[in-house]
Amino acid sequence: MEGTGAPPPWGACAEAGPAAESDLGGPVALKGDPEELKQGSVLFLGGNEVKSSAVVKYSSAPPQAAFARLQEKTDLKLPPANWLRESAKLGPAGTTILGNSKKSKLFSSFGMAYDFIDSVGNDVDVVSDSENIKKLLKIPYSKSHVSMAVHRIGRTLLLDELDIQELFMRSSQTGDWTWLKEFYQRLIDQKWQRKKKSKEHWYQKAILSKFLYYSINGDGAAQPVSSTAEQHHEDPLPDESDEVGRASWPAPFEMPSSVSEDPGSSNQGSVPLEPSYVVGHVASAPKEQNLSTLFNDGENSQGLKNDFVRNILWTFEDIHMLVGSNMPIFGGGRYPAVSLRLRDNNKPINVLTGIDYWLDNLICNVPELVMCFHVNGIVQKYEMIKTEDIPNLENSNFSTKVIKDIAQNILSFLKSNCTKEGHTYWLFKASGSDIVKLYDLTTLCEETEDKYQNPFTMPVAILLYKVACNMMMKKNQNKKHYGTIRTLLLNCVKLLDKARHPQIIASANYMLSELFQLDEPKKEGAEFPLNGNSDESYSEEEEEMPDSDENGSYSTSSDPPDDNKAVAVIKSVGELSVPEKYKSIHQIRPSCAFPVCHDTEERCRLVLSYVLEGLKSVDSSIKKDGDLPAADPTTPIPLKYEDESTSGGPECLEKQMALFLDKMGSFQKDKHSSQSGMIPGSWQYKMKLQLILKSSKAYYVLSDAAMSLQKYGRALRYIKLALQCHDTYCCLCTNMPAEVLLFLCQCLTLCGDIQLMLAQNANNRAAYLEEYNYQTKEDHEILHSLHRESSCQVFAWATDLSTDLECQLSVSCKCYEAANEILLFSNLKKQNPEQHTQVLKRMGNIRNEIGVFYMNQAAAVQSERVVSKSVSTAEQQLWKKSFSCFEEGIHNFESIDDATNSALLLCNTGRLMRICAQAHCAAGGDFKREFSPEEALYYNKIEKEVSEAMMKSLKYCDVDTESARQPLCQYRAATIHHRLASMYHSCLRNQVGDEHQRKQHRVLAELHYSKAVKLFQLLKDAPCELLRVQLERVAFAEFQMASQNSSAGKLKTLFGALDILIKTQCAFQLIRKELLAECEQINEDVKSSDQKTPPGDSSSNLNKDEVIKLLTIYESRLSFLLLQSIKLLTSTKKKIGGSNEEEEVLKTNKQVYSLLLRATANKSVTLLARIEVILNLLEQLTQQ
Repeated sequence: MEGTGAPPPWGACAEAGPAAESDLGGPVALKGDPEELKQGSVLFLGGNEVKSSAVVKYSSAPPQAAFARLQEKTDLKLPPANWLRESAKLGPAGTTILGNSKKSKLFSSFGMAYDFIDSVGNDVDVVSDSENIKKLLKIPYSKSHVSMAVHRIGRTLLLDELDIQELFMRSSQTGDWTWLKEFYQRLIDQKWQRKKKSKEHWYQKAILSKFLYYSINGDGAAQPVSSTAEQHHEDPLPDESDEVGRASWPAPFEMPSSVSEDPGSSNQGSVPLEPSYVVGHVASAPKEQNLSTLFNDGENSQGLKNDFVRNILWTFEDIHMLVGSNMPIFGGGRYPAVSLRLRDNNKPINVLTGIDYWLDNLICNVPELVMCFHVNGIVQKYEMIKTEDIPNLENSNFSTKVIKDIAQNILSFLKSNCTKEGHTYWLFKASGSDIVKLYDLTTLCEETEDKYQNPFTMPVAILLYKVACNMMMKKNQNKKHYGTIRTLLLNCVKLLDKARHPQIIASANYMLSELFQLDEPKKEGAEFPLNGNSDESYSEEEEEMPDSDENGSYSTSSDPPDDNKAVAVIKSVGELSVPEKYKSIHQIRPSCAFPVCHDTEERCRLVLSYVLEGLKSVDSSIKKDGDLPAADPTTPIPLKYEDESTSGGPECLEKQMALFLDKMGSFQKDKHSSQSGMIPGSWQYKMKLQLILKSSKAYYVLSDAAMSLQKYGRALRYIKLALQCHDTYCCLCTNMPAEVLLFLCQCLTLCGDIQLMLAQNANNRAAYLEEYNYQTKEDHEILHSLHRESSCQVFAWATDLSTDLECQLSVSCKCYEAANEILLFSNLKKQNPEQHTQVLKRMGNIRNEIGVFYMNQAAAVQSERVVSKSVSTAEQQLWKKSFSCFEEGIHNFESIDDATNSALLLCNTGRLMRICAQAHCAAGGDFKREFSPEEALYYNKIEKEVSEAMMKSLKYCDVDTESARQPLCQYRAATIHHRLASMYHSCLRNQVGDEHQRKQHRVLAELHYSKAVKLFQLLKDAPCELLRVQLERVAFAEFQMASQNSSAGKLKTLFGALDILIKTQCAFQLIRKELLAECEQINEDVKSSDQKTPPGDSSSNLNKDEVIKLLTIYESRLSFLLLQSIKLLTSTKKKIGGSNEEEEVLKTNKQVYSLLLRATANKSVTLLARIEVILNLLEQLTQQ
């Protein structure tokens, strides 16, 4: 936390209050989010304000131990009674603290990074041991050497001490660093030898250890221990630090920190101890994850462990650092939290010591420092100093502003030059030198015979992988970070040897494939913006200075000659104290842009390339005798092709389908094994399943895209590959997930669509065949990997390209049926109703297509059959197949309430019934008035089905509600009534059924004719339809009149028919209106053409040919009825004498008949004139 104002007193120095002080001093069981455990302070040191805040992310310190003031004259050379023994205060490792003291581990920053993976790559600038941070910030003040390894992960730098002497000593045994030893001896120190530790070093360590045990125990009595034990702990050990004056802190803090009497020294010991107390511990990566790491924690961390007592998120000005610290914090009584130091009274504190103490307290947010002074091991006095007063101590005065500038300059220098993720950089300054050089050890290592000799390679690769995995796991992760994730994974793969680390490479490639969303439509343009949180690049203001050999590793040396191996050089450490000397003058430029895929195929091809690399890694790790030979790119794996000559036809297809469904039903029962020898549950098994499923989805998307482009041969090839991948998945998987079964249903549905389109576009079969047989090298290699596990032939029945139309239609139908069966037996129907509806709709459609195919074949056979020849068995079988398909299709559509398509199939069924009836009629020989029994059977059947469908359709026509759709509904309802009336009229004319049925047909025909007329009369734009219906009603009346015997009955029917014709007057008026409007438009067009103006729209909705045809029929029927009426009235008058009314009707009819004959005799009269004549005649008939 940051603030302003004067420094608070001890009780309120840390803004977090007493609880926070307790957190730093000793472990307290705290609950809640680790981020809430924050404590910070603003310290005013030497008049210069420095902003600093600390958040304890993790602490394993046991209960806080209060330190005790030792009595004066206490002899620290004598061990206390509790020295190196276990106690409740010291922890279980108290007895081994001195003997197991070690240097900081080479990979200490990686242990922290693994534990706090959320912070790496984005939020934190530096991850390192506090000792390394202090050493860097003391560079301008110290002549000591600096040797550190630097790694970049996103915007985060990992710093680790690189002990050259220790590494070179081990290189003779392991051979890991031989290349670096040769480089170091060639460029820097040609006479390298290990420097021995002095006796003073071990003496100071022993005194410090005894002092701390005295302080914790509070017992001033010196009780000597056995000389054997003392001798054992004071002998130099090979693992001990080579720097004098540093000793390990006691065991209660698990990994004891170092306390310095020599400001230039730095040491850290460690004792392995399981943490007993955790404060805000952050786990590395979730154990349960979709993007499984597929390897255990031991392999993840490579044995690297976070060996610090506490991990602190320290913000120093604008620099965010994750720091590991082992500094013990004492408390209790008057001093709740202090750091404890032992000083030789004869050696005054210098600047380096002051900076060391100040930074330790600042990092851990400890407000006070307690120093115990001794002379030759005899305690003299204690002194307490506030942290903010340390920069102003005598002989130790330094500017906190300068320390801030040093920190900012060093960070800018490293970030501007350590630009390559995955590379190991070496920051080196020789003892006594003012020049700091930065080398790229990865580049130097790659120049050797074995580029994997760099021991940092594996930890860096693992960390890159874990950071990427963690970013992928975040649910709220924005796609803009995909560029960073991709860069992390590519660098991870680049670092690793494929033969040595197939597991990580396979997993990384799978995650790379997961970055591309196959189930979402790709928008054109940059869907993934450049990542602003990716790699940063700075520009330096100063030029790089060449550097080279030094004469001694840890000795004073002069300026070296040119060294072209250095990446960057700081000419003088004094430059680090200049404010903003290395501050970048340019904005950070992103370099982790996610690739923009311009189309679906490009995106899927990228996915498949990563999947292939993953499959190669998995396959290479499986060792088995008789393994499949390596794929030969020049020898393609054949994509099976069948034509009708070799195909088994529908019967064979049925068997293959049954076998497939039987296999699908056995997934819940049987265990499936791998042909390559993979063990179920192994990482190879799990990873290959995910990779295969990913490739199947990619091929499905490719097939769908090709389908939309009408590249049906290519689409079939891709769906074949998708189903082959799925076949292999089925062979390996012991329990099929529901989402995988649903995806299989989608694949089969798409395959059915493709086969149907191939059948409907048979003209381009040659082009489709060429597309189908094409194969890329990538597809070939993926198939080779699949063939290691299965034969990939389970779906061959669905994906073969046939040249037979019937076979293609049957395959399409079987694909839909298989998809439907999967939805039914896997209980996915209720969970995915939309998918089930689509499958049923497709099943209904393909059955209609097959039914039409068989119906057309039957019609062709009928047309070729000799007249009077009986119907063949083959023809009847075609009828049955067609009818069965129509019936099943109607059932499919009715199950999803699709009335429109049901009506379509009913119409096709009616057409089939008509073909059947015509076949039996033609086979009967002589023409018969009445239907044969077979004809009557078919006609009755179709009459019932058609009438039911028509009546259902009428329910959807709302003719009463006033709306914009009312005229359309009225027109459709009138048309349906007209068709029903025509059907019953036709049945009556063809003598279908018995007398009762004929009577019913007569009533129904009259009913529907009258309803059709009423609806057409409401419309003002359908005169032709109205005229046609009225003419059919007249024909219906004439048919009835033909069967009547009495003159009175005939005369009644005759007058009824004439009345119908008279009522067509409104239709002729509408026609005349249209014709007049057309003539006026023509005249206006003529005038406009004379005046050179553009003509108007002369288009008319009136079909003149239709009008002329109907008018001709109308004239003939009117003439016929008038003539018949004249005859009947004349004969009646002669027999019984007529009334005056009948005589008047006879006279009018004769006059109209005469005028009509004259009008029809003139062939040159125009259509409009003919309409005028008819209207005039109808007017006369109306007045009688």
